[in-house]
Amino acid sequence: MSSPAQSLGASLVQSVDWLAIAPPTIAAVVGLVVLVADLFVAEHRKSVLGWTSVAGLTLATLMLLPLLDGDRSTFCLTGDAAVCSYTADRFTLVIQFLVLGGALLAALLSVTALKDARKELPEGEYWFLLLSSAAGAALLPASRDFATLIVALEVASLPAFALVGLRYGDRKSSEAALKFFLSSVTATAVSLMGISFVYASTGTLYLSQVADRIQNVDGQLHTLAQAGVVLTLVGFAFKTAAVPFHFWVPDTYVGAPLPIAAYLSVIGKAVGFSGLILVTVVALPSYADVWGPALAALAALTMTVGNVGALRQQATRAYSAVRLLAWSSVGQAGYLLVPIAAAAYSGDAEKSIGSTVAYALMYGAVNLGAFAVAALVGRTRSLNRVSDYRGLYASSPLSALLLAFFLLCLAGLPPGIIGLFAKVTVFSAAVDAGLGWLAVIMAVNVVIALFYYLQWTALLFRAPEGEPQKHHVPAPLTAAIALTGVLGIALSGAPQLVLRFTDTALF
Repeated sequence: MSSPAQSLGASLVQSVDWLAIAPPTIAAVVGLVVLVADLFVAEHRKSVLGWTSVAGLTLATLMLLPLLDGDRSTFCLTGDAAVCSYTADRFTLVIQFLVLGGALLAALLSVTALKDARKELPEGEYWFLLLSSAAGAALLPASRDFATLIVALEVASLPAFALVGLRYGDRKSSEAALKFFLSSVTATAVSLMGISFVYASTGTLYLSQVADRIQNVDGQLHTLAQAGVVLTLVGFAFKTAAVPFHFWVPDTYVGAPLPIAAYLSVIGKAVGFSGLILVTVVALPSYADVWGPALAALAALTMTVGNVGALRQQATRAYSAVRLLAWSSVGQAGYLLVPIAAAAYSGDAEKSIGSTVAYALMYGAVNLGAFAVAALVGRTRSLNRVSDYRGLYASSPLSALLLAFFLLCLAGLPPGIIGLFAKVTVFSAAVDAGLGWLAVIMAVNVVIALFYYLQWTALLFRAPEGEPQKHHVPAPLTAAIALTGVLGIALSGAPQLVLRFTDTALF
């Protein structure tokens, strides 16, 4: 006969679904393996750490396949199996694919970057930090309580600060890391205060329970709950680089190693937007009248400031190519905010969120491709100016054609059909939700963006100044460019696959 203490202990035992948590767990474990192995690997064989990291991220991405057969949850309340801290549903898997696939491409870029850095970047620490950040980013979309959400957010962010400032003796890199750190810490502090207010009002951290209880908050706590909602939104607006919380982006991208700038442009945004979706649509749907107008205004402001900032970049300015991509990413963040705002007004919030996820997949593939070609040019042109791309077709025809394709995708012009398809999807989400004014602002911004994307594209095919400079493409860099190119072209041939992938039961 079991004692009461034994029964209580048995009821508190958690069964862990290891398959469900495999993708972030593999990334974290491989990161620890690389950190320990760095102590024993000879200096001339450090490249094995990079290839181990690439293999680990590949395995973590492949572990998403067994999870496609249905939703899985773990770390659930013993008294209520429907309330869990970790859920691997369709939304989780799509974002984890974007995060881990993007981290894999950034790792391929990093293999070449570390070799070219000539000991300016410590390899063991670099790979450990990259894998740790990827593990946190993969954990975040599966988080279904505020505690796990914030832990995942910080596990994704803290290693990224160090990666930005990791280059030895580089003042520009240190300043970029400091700006990134200060802005992110401020965002976290504001978010934590907002979440503490929500917890004080509802008595729970689980998103599904918050959604139920916050509708019936005691009158004396109503103002506290509203303040919590607003502060939580402000904190996540920092993470998504929404205007006016975007000031760190251009300098951070320029100061960071180029593979890390590429990583932040895609994975950093995936982290911010997936967290924002979970907070608004899952935890706070009853406050749609608060976060809907706020996100719509942020979307309009973000896309306008981002595109105008990109338009003002001078082709001959140092690092203008990276700065243009940085400002462009701010503008793209505005487009990504549109369907989330539309979810507040739409009768079908899942469809609206599906538009954001579909756009994020397109943006991730082509933006990483553009950064991969920028990394190629940066190997011979260290200042990486837009003017350095003049005549790229003469020296590297395939790279020039792929960069032109990526830029046209970002602009939403054929043959970049996937870019056009994604923009139409976001545009229709705004129209269907009755946000006609936001759709008009988006259309104006798409026209503004056409100018600087087409200007850069035309430069690729102009006659080069002097002898064209040949670009040697190492195997890892070739693989990254080829993978993004194949993915972009395949999706342009069948763009409906993206929407089909994101349209079924996101939550």
